[in-house]
Amino acid sequence: MGVEVRVHAFFPLLALVCLALSAANGLGRGLGLFFILVAAVLVRETARLLAAAWLGLRLRAILLLPIGGFFAYATPESQESANAGAGQFVMALAGSLANAATALLLAVTLLGAGGDVKLLAFPWIDASCLLRSMVWMQAGLAVLHLLPAYPLDSGRFLRGAFARAHGFSPTGRAATSIGQGLALLAMVGGMVLHSPWLIIAGFFIMIGAQIEDQGVVFQSVVDTVHMREVMLTDFATLSPSDTLADALYRCVHSLQEDFPVVRGPQLVGIVSRQRILEALRNDGNGYVQSVMSRAFQVARPEDTLGTTIRRITAGRGLSLIPVTDSGRVVGIVSVQNLMSSMSLLAEQRRIEREEARQEAGD
Repeated sequence: MGVEVRVHAFFPLLALVCLALSAANGLGRGLGLFFILVAAVLVRETARLLAAAWLGLRLRAILLLPIGGFFAYATPESQESANAGAGQFVMALAGSLANAATALLLAVTLLGAGGDVKLLAFPWIDASCLLRSMVWMQAGLAVLHLLPAYPLDSGRFLRGAFARAHGFSPTGRAATSIGQGLALLAMVGGMVLHSPWLIIAGFFIMIGAQIEDQGVVFQSVVDTVHMREVMLTDFATLSPSDTLADALYRCVHSLQEDFPVVRGPQLVGIVSRQRILEALRNDGNGYVQSVMSRAFQVARPEDTLGTTIRRITAGRGLSLIPVTDSGRVVGIVSVQNLMSSMSLLAEQRRIEREEARQEAGD
C-alpha cells in the first residue's frame, strides 16, 4: 500500500528467545509461540494503519518491534495531524482496541467450541498451551499500551498533551526518561517474579524509548537550523530557452547535479544533469523546457531544516529544493550538499561559541 515496512533486528532474534523458553516443549511449539507474538503485532499495526488511513494521514514507513510499530509520516501535515489531540487519541486507542477485541473473539471461540482450554490457568503465555497463549498474547499487548510509559501509546498520548503546553523537545526528553525508567522497573520486576515476558516487554520498551529519543534529539537540532544557514547561494541556473548543448556546457563547469530553471526572476522548473545527457543521447539537441520537470517544491529562507528534510523525503526522487524569496530563487538545498553544509555549520557554531566565551571572559 505504498508504506515501507522495516523490521527491527531484535524482532527476528526474539524467535531464538522463544525457542529457548520452549526447549522442554519442542522447537515447533517455540516457533509457534513466536508467530503468536507476530500475529498480535500484525493485528495491532493493521488497526493503526486503518486508523491512519481514516484520519487521512500519509505514511512513509513503519518500523516493527515486538511491542508494536513506529510510524514515519510522509508529509509534515500528516505528522502534525497525528500529534494533534483527536488524531493522537484515535491512534493511541486503535491498536489496543484491536488486540482486546481479538483476544475476546478468540476466548469466546475457544470456550464455545467446548474444548478443554483453561484460559485462566498459569502461565498465561507458554508453549505448553498455544491456544491459551493466543488469547493472552493479544490481551497482554492491549494492556501493555495502556500503561503511561513512553513510547507506548498511552505514554505517547500523555506526552503529546504536555508537549502542546510546554514544547515538544523538553517534553519528549522527559517522557523518554520516564519510559526508560519504567522499562528498567519492568525488567527488574520480571527477574523478581521469574516472568520472562515482563523482562522482554521492559527490554523492548527501553529500545523503543531510545529510538524515539534519537528522533527527538534529531528533531530538536533540525528545527533550530533555517534554510538561510545551509542553502547554497553560489549556484547556476538555466533558462527554458537554453539549448541542451548549452546546458551541458554549463554542467561541465559546475559541480551541481540539478539546476533550477528560471524565466526572468520566476522559477519554472528543475532539470538534472543526467536528464540533459539522456535527452542529448536519445533525441539530439533541443531546449531545456522540453526536458525540465515542472513538479517541484520550494522552501523559504526562514523555513527550518526539519521541514525541508520532510519535503525531500516525501517527494520520491526529489533531490533539489530551491529556496525562494518573493518568487526569486535565492539559494538551493540538495541532498548532495546537505550533509557537508550541516557539518560546516556545526563547526561554525562551535567557533562562535568559543569566541563568545572568550569575549565573556575578557
